[in-house]
Amino acid sequence: MRAAVCRSHGDPDVVTVEKDFPAPELHAGQVQVRVGAAAVNFPDVLLVADKYQLSVPPPFVPGSEFAGVVEAVGDEVNTVAVGDRVFGTALVGAFAEEIVVSPEALTATPDGVEDGAAAAFGVAHRTAIHVLRSVARVQPEEELVVLGAGGGVGLATVQLGALFGASVTAVASSAEKLDVAKSQGATTLINYRSGDFRQALRDAHPAGVDVVVDPVGGGLAEPALRSLRWAGRFVTVGYASGTIPRIPLNLVMLKGIQVLGFQMLSFATNAPDEFGRNEADLIDLLSSGRVLPHIGRRFSLDEVVAALQFVADGRAIGKVVLDVSRVPGR
Repeated sequence: MRAAVCRSHGDPDVVTVEKDFPAPELHAGQVQVRVGAAAVNFPDVLLVADKYQLSVPPPFVPGSEFAGVVEAVGDEVNTVAVGDRVFGTALVGAFAEEIVVSPEALTATPDGVEDGAAAAFGVAHRTAIHVLRSVARVQPEEELVVLGAGGGVGLATVQLGALFGASVTAVASSAEKLDVAKSQGATTLINYRSGDFRQALRDAHPAGVDVVVDPVGGGLAEPALRSLRWAGRFVTVGYASGTIPRIPLNLVMLKGIQVLGFQMLSFATNAPDEFGRNEADLIDLLSSGRVLPHIGRRFSLDEVVAALQFVADGRAIGKVVLDVSRVPGR
């Protein structure tokens, strides 16, 4: 099968497309999916560089989000069938024509949703709905600040926050990213590179805000936290900046702030009922077309290095997708 393969850790250009990479073996309790599209995420870049929280020894096929069609099922699998359209997640393996996963990793792709949108939907929108509903518990008309609003998780949070009735302030690094955030429902736009970020938040929200969602970390976290009013909620989701912020705890004490965290596996394990309800509601939103991911760029599988570098350079707006099934040259 054709696959993007990482044979040594390093920058994105260590990944090469091989035409005859061995297809993964199908065992009992597993499902084989022919991949139509895969999403490219920042953790994929980190895994290739061996800078992620988990290390994967080479050779391996990068890629964690995919969508396609079930080609075969192993013994003891009865939740999906050959021919079903599905999307799913795995630590690695998505940047290839075939992937083998457990059936629990798969979700049925709703009718009318193409593979690229399905592949780009899962992680970002799931993170956003769980954070907004179950962690921050955002209420209609509350003031919500979203850092990294041009990225996959940030833009999904803007979209769902607006859908849930919050007044959304999008914070991003360029006018282009903010324009997309506005199209997804943000009503206040702040380019943190154009001036004093802390003052910009004060000017936009002199009475403070209710919730901050931070998938970025780094130097934006503290001024965003300072913008919270009494009993505000600050949710840390990730550290795309590469820097884990250090929060002065006196601010938490003086303002009565709640600092909260979200991690998908921990939440699914410890709050399975709430996790399930959120997931069902999210699929309904996708099925109805009320929510779709913003795909900023699409690449072919042969362009995987360019796609990884595009994400590594912070140029992605929304999601980046590899059209794995696209015939080279077309």
